[in-house]
Amino acid sequence: MKKYTITALVANKSGVLTRVSGLFARRGFNIESLCVCTTEDEALSRMTIVLNGDEYTLDQMTKQLDKLIDVKKIAPAPENDSIYRELLLVKVKAPAEKRSEIIEIKDVYKAKIVDLSPETLVLEITGEPNKLDGFIRVIEPYGILEMARTGVTALSRGASCLNDRKDYNELI
Repeated sequence: MKKYTITALVANKSGVLTRVSGLFARRGFNIESLCVCTTEDEALSRMTIVLNGDEYTLDQMTKQLDKLIDVKKIAPAPENDSIYRELLLVKVKAPAEKRSEIIEIKDVYKAKIVDLSPETLVLEITGEPNKLDGFIRVIEPYGILEMARTGVTALSRGASCLNDRKDYNELI
């Protein structure tokens, strides 16, 4: 199984997320990651969906999503032609004798300390999902107390846009 990323422009209104996630659930597919936010146009939201499967699964889910009225435009996000980012907040045990080691790891990964207490650190890191996975593996031995990830968001590289201006007015 491989991870695939789908980006979609959808109507920015209530119930759209429920319809999209329900479509996956009805077909027995799990959403690995889901990130939704409003776009530069308040009438549209951008969804970035990561799913596990094969090319047939990707093709079927893309076709099924395209049938939903609120989905205005949809496309797979090619690995080599897209920028992927994710945010991770992680709270780790940080007793005084281990704190300098954790700070050294933080510096290597370009993470930030966003909260400090006598026994814990909360670290923030953004980047590609595999960078975050690597950071988690390195920091795990210190004791992860809590962790939250935003899910992947993606944009295509260069001048191409999901909302190319030629048919942009048709979307809204």
